[in-house]
Amino acid sequence: MYSTGSYSSISVAIGDLNKDHRLDVVVVNNDTGSIDILLGQYEGFLNQTNYSAGSLPYSVAVGDFNNDTRLDIVVANYYSNDVSVLLGNGNGSFENQTRYLAGSNPSSVVVGDFNNDTRLNIVVANFYSHDVSVLLGNGNGSFENQTRYSAGSYPSSVVVGDFNNDTRLDIVVANGGSNDVSVLLGNGNGSFEKQTRYPVGAKPYSVVVGDFNKDTRLDIVVVDYGSNYVSVLLGNGNGSFEKQTRYPVGSNPYSVVVGDFNNDTQLDIIVTNRDSNDVSVLLQYNRGAIEYKLAYASGGGSSLQYVVIDDLNNDTNLDIVLANYGTNNIGVLFGYENGSFESQIMLSTGADSHPISVAVGDFNGDRVLDIALASNGTKHADMILGNGKEKFAIQTSYEIGFDSPPLVMASGDFNNDKRSEIVIANGGSNHVDIFVAYNHGPFENQIRYSAGSYPSSVVVGDFNNDTRLDIVVANSVSDDVSVLLGNGNGSFEKQTRYPVGSNPYSVVIGDFNNDTRLDIVVANLWSNDVSVVLGYGNGSFENQRRYSAGVGPVSVVVGDFNNDTRLDIVVANGGSNDVSVLLGNENGSFAEQTRYSAGSAPLSVVVGDFNNDTRLDIVVANWGSNDVSVLLGNGNGSFENQTRYPVGSNPYSVVVGDFNNDTRLDIVVANYGSNDVSVLLGNGNGSFENQRRYSAGVGPVSVVVGDFNNDTRLDIVVANGGSNDVSVLLGNGNGFFENQTRYSAGFDPSSVVVGDFNNDTRLDIVVANFGSNDVSVLLGYDNIVFVKQMILVTGNDSRPQSLVISDFNNDDLMDIGVVNSRAHNIGIFLGNGDISFANQVTYSTDPNLSPCSMAVGDFNNDTRVDIVFASCESDSVSIILGYGNGSFGNLMTYSTRSSSSQYSLVVDDINNDTIQDIVIANHDDNSLGVFLGYGNGSFATGGNEEGNEISQLSIPWGLYVDDGQTIYVTDQLNHRIVEWKWDATNGQVVADDNGSGNHLDQLSIPEYVLIDRDHSVYVPDWRNHRMMKWMEGVKRGIVVAGGQGEENSLTQLSYPQGIVVDQSGTVYVADAGND
Repeated sequence: MYSTGSYSSISVAIGDLNKDHRLDVVVVNNDTGSIDILLGQYEGFLNQTNYSAGSLPYSVAVGDFNNDTRLDIVVANYYSNDVSVLLGNGNGSFENQTRYLAGSNPSSVVVGDFNNDTRLNIVVANFYSHDVSVLLGNGNGSFENQTRYSAGSYPSSVVVGDFNNDTRLDIVVANGGSNDVSVLLGNGNGSFEKQTRYPVGAKPYSVVVGDFNKDTRLDIVVVDYGSNYVSVLLGNGNGSFEKQTRYPVGSNPYSVVVGDFNNDTQLDIIVTNRDSNDVSVLLQYNRGAIEYKLAYASGGGSSLQYVVIDDLNNDTNLDIVLANYGTNNIGVLFGYENGSFESQIMLSTGADSHPISVAVGDFNGDRVLDIALASNGTKHADMILGNGKEKFAIQTSYEIGFDSPPLVMASGDFNNDKRSEIVIANGGSNHVDIFVAYNHGPFENQIRYSAGSYPSSVVVGDFNNDTRLDIVVANSVSDDVSVLLGNGNGSFEKQTRYPVGSNPYSVVIGDFNNDTRLDIVVANLWSNDVSVVLGYGNGSFENQRRYSAGVGPVSVVVGDFNNDTRLDIVVANGGSNDVSVLLGNENGSFAEQTRYSAGSAPLSVVVGDFNNDTRLDIVVANWGSNDVSVLLGNGNGSFENQTRYPVGSNPYSVVVGDFNNDTRLDIVVANYGSNDVSVLLGNGNGSFENQRRYSAGVGPVSVVVGDFNNDTRLDIVVANGGSNDVSVLLGNGNGFFENQTRYSAGFDPSSVVVGDFNNDTRLDIVVANFGSNDVSVLLGYDNIVFVKQMILVTGNDSRPQSLVISDFNNDDLMDIGVVNSRAHNIGIFLGNGDISFANQVTYSTDPNLSPCSMAVGDFNNDTRVDIVFASCESDSVSIILGYGNGSFGNLMTYSTRSSSSQYSLVVDDINNDTIQDIVIANHDDNSLGVFLGYGNGSFATGGNEEGNEISQLSIPWGLYVDDGQTIYVTDQLNHRIVEWKWDATNGQVVADDNGSGNHLDQLSIPEYVLIDRDHSVYVPDWRNHRMMKWMEGVKRGIVVAGGQGEENSLTQLSYPQGIVVDQSGTVYVADAGND
């Protein structure tokens, strides 16, 4: 949803306003006298731009009024009695309005060429002056004064069309006060004949035209607000019309549209009915039916809320996923080929989370199904990633939070990126949210490795040519560098240390003698020089060579500044406020320094080509002057004078990268004093935009960049010396960044670098911890975060409570179906394939029904998607059959047993008979109801009300399906076990038909049932605290466990529930009362 503020938006129009081949939206706000422009993107709309109009703008249309191929806007202003024209600039912006007089209270506006001069004109319906105004366009964006033509009483809507086939546009107006329509035939020169009026129903409010009888003549359709009809007037092709034919619709029809909704090449009609909160569709349809079966238990206290079905372990058998609200977990039941299921696997969702809905989809693009869940208690949405082998990894807290508890979610791929998006209904806000999945790229907990004394800087490289990244650390107090060779799996060998100068503060690497082996250079703060340590290529190094620098060198980088293919050195000298440049010789030695002025107390230096001249330039972060210095290179080793740009307080570290994908280098600076980072976007000519700042931790001292979530956009990582952690800021690819995520490091981290240390193609982080004399390694891994993409409005006080995703109109694009529980309707949002959707079309349910869950399937085998929904308060299941064009037929309702409270249901082929079945979550008795479909409309059970006849049940609980598709049910309040053969319509009692009791031929509240390979029946006899077994065909059972009273000794049971019998015949019992 895109907010237009706290104002009334009364009219909308669409068009490509900025010529980017994406549709944009114009919205009229009648409270503020303004219009809003929402520019379309591939995945939604940019924030609105607001433009002034007249008083109470009421209707809007778009067209090219000055023939510049750019769309313009015209608005009818109801209270100021005029129209506003806003000329478009072609980039989505508009000039200020020009206003033209109209009649009294203009309520509807359309455009057309009425005088055949290829210039658009305007026609307005004037509600209180009972006429229409025609304003002829001059073709330059201006308009002539109005000419007014009489209409009927209180005209409310106007459209144009050629009603007499003379190639001249005519006008038709709906007159709300005189209960008719006015037709004004055009003369082709901008003038019109006097009106001819045709009676319609009471208070016609909206009018459209189209050819409804395929005679090439335009016809008229009008919604009659006062009489709850639509009127159709067939055109004769000469400008006259036949008498109306009226069709009943809902209460107070308000708007009408036409189109071919069922692909039969004939125009259909859809009407929105304001007071009955529904739409009327005039179409034909087919019919079909389903059938009911019984129960898998979910466990006492689970308060089962939601169920979905899919194949989670890739065995081609359907599995079940349950949201167990009361026990704060997700249950997974893996299915067998015969339609039965394994025992439930419980996945905890956290204390007081109360999961209320689940959705299944591939959220991380690994072609394995995952589970998303909405938690009512924590008001969050979380995810459980699957591996396809019946194992799951729970991921929590993706910052999807809600002001009121989410009710239900569903998933589907709305933008064809091979990943599922999720849709969440929030019942307290009367809309649904759409979230798109992105890799989030978090990091595992740190692993720490010892270094020297007070490590101050760290870099990575392959020092022994084994293709595995290694680490080198500058140790400021022990005056040496530590080298840690990597094992390629994210772990490292113990350090080897090499002496350098006094107080080494910064370290970088490069091949200074062109032997293809990495070498090390260190800036020594107290000895005012740099140490060069040449590498042997096996992970060991020569003794250092030292070269003079300025006063207090604190940062060093390398690059080829004179284009001789030899690496050179630049050093930031914090004490002398300058930088030293040392040009390299071929043998690894360096010439004497040349120094260039910088700002006050420069602490960090990097290089890059900022003006795209193929010559390296320098940027320096100046601690004392709170800015950065940019020195453009001449390509011969010399540099221009600095240009300085302000940043945050006490900039400590600087790096460069292309953060907005414009091929120009940008700058990011860690600001120690202001606890943030500054981003300066480059213009490509050596200059930079003003900074944008983003919060980091306390005392950020080092910053690097990399793509941590594999989205091809550069991200930022910062070492925070004061808060002992690192901040990761994910980039959006447009120069902006998300808020930081922080990860613990060691004590007083002083430097950070990145690299792939375990060869998993994901960047990892290494931090030098100054205060704890070690380095931290944080390994990166894939994580998924959902970002809200848009909101779909379901209506005032609608309370959406369940969602489904399917293709309702056979266009290969995913659509959304919503149960609006308080509005008593089903809402359909047809998808456009780019995460945008058409406005909701609703289908009313019986006012006595309280729909709370829904699913889809093909119930009449016509290959079209149908909808089934359960009503929580009326103990029923209802079906609306789909036409395959996005519309649906009449409601068919089937009763279920009393007080079953169906809070969720799904549809699929549970028993592999190619006929669709239904599974219902029964909230009140913590069980699942299975409706097995026969495809012939007959019922095995469940349609016969509660009772004790052989065709009835009373509180069915446990269920077992054997290999022969025989179903065994624990009939609790009838205290018996009943079986149904596959093709039977009545059951057969196989254990206890003698009522409640404790004799061997009786049961008392049987819980579950299990059948072994010898067809013996095992039953936990709950109230008798015993486990019973009935051999096949016998009348009396035997006690196999318990039966000695309700206690906790090894010979006793207390309220036994679950049961398993292994291959050796050993019985395992869930002794619920003894925990």
